[in-house]
Amino acid sequence: MLTQPLAEAIAEAEAIITSAKPVKTEQDLREGYDYLAGCVQAALRMAWAYQPDAPQFVTSTGPYMKYGLDNPDTLYLHASLRPGKDYVLTGRRGSTADLNFQILDDAYTSVSVPGSLTAFDDRELSVAADGRFELPLTAPDGASMLVVRECYSDWGQERRGTIAIRPVDPPRVTPGEAAKRYRVAGKMLVSQIKTFLAFPEWYYLNEPVNTLTAPRRTPGGLATQFSSAGHYDLADDQAMIVTVPRARGVPYQGIQLGSIWYISLDYINHQTSLTADQAIADPDGMLRFVISERNPRVANWLERTGHDRGYIQLRWQHLSADLTDADGPTAEVVPFDALPDALPFHERISLDEYETRIAARRAAVAERMVF
Repeated sequence: MLTQPLAEAIAEAEAIITSAKPVKTEQDLREGYDYLAGCVQAALRMAWAYQPDAPQFVTSTGPYMKYGLDNPDTLYLHASLRPGKDYVLTGRRGSTADLNFQILDDAYTSVSVPGSLTAFDDRELSVAADGRFELPLTAPDGASMLVVRECYSDWGQERRGTIAIRPVDPPRVTPGEAAKRYRVAGKMLVSQIKTFLAFPEWYYLNEPVNTLTAPRRTPGGLATQFSSAGHYDLADDQAMIVTVPRARGVPYQGIQLGSIWYISLDYINHQTSLTADQAIADPDGMLRFVISERNPRVANWLERTGHDRGYIQLRWQHLSADLTDADGPTAEVVPFDALPDALPFHERISLDEYETRIAARRAAVAERMVF
């Protein structure tokens, strides 16, 4: 059977999911099976989209195909590359906060993440008055994939652009061997699940719970991106207050929550992420976010959606200078009922106002994403 390698890989991946250390509840396991389904989709898409002599951009993640603590504010695309081959990128720059490019050297393995061969953003492009651009690109030695991230700060106002890739030489397209693609998809599936179960161990779980790191270059990420990371463990009668300066001159700044499977929480129907443009800054210039299960009736509430354990990630993108510790966040856990006293400013938001926010999130995601 051609599909046997993939079937065996799915069974192996299921065993990894069901025996994973983070699994403590039935909800954890149910979400693990959802995560597995998304990983199967991603592995199949990547295996069948592999055509480095005539690549096309395909969606890397989405609401139902999540991995790697996907950023709710970002559209992820990728195209396969062949080392030494010449390509041309063309497109029209949209109005999003950041458009960046990264060439990776190899696929994820169970013990490492891909190395970044080069990374740059739209400041390297020559963009015409109508937004059009064209960029020649030679894939460096070891290159396997070009990843494009288009990042939103204001979901309702910013509009995505377009992008395409073509080889300089006439493409030689040959039919792919299905048996090989099933084998490759199976290997990718198992490696990806192993990698992203280990990734938090490398970069998150060695930090004290309910704390956040100082800003640092994102491991395995972009040259022009800094991040702050942490993991939380909160009871329903507790809340975490994350306080961070609103960065000046930085097009994109955001915060999100993730589940134990190292994927974003539901960002369509719940406010589990916020950008600096979506959040309300206090009069002292600080952004204060409240992470809690219960609704504190404040604008910058990040919903746990029933997840008492998970991850917190803050990102700054399109930077022109390094961040310092002073640019980073602080975290404080307080009793939920003590929030009014713990927040120096706490402008209330009504339930109707909050539902309006959620409706706007749904509409914005539907407009920008292809599911």
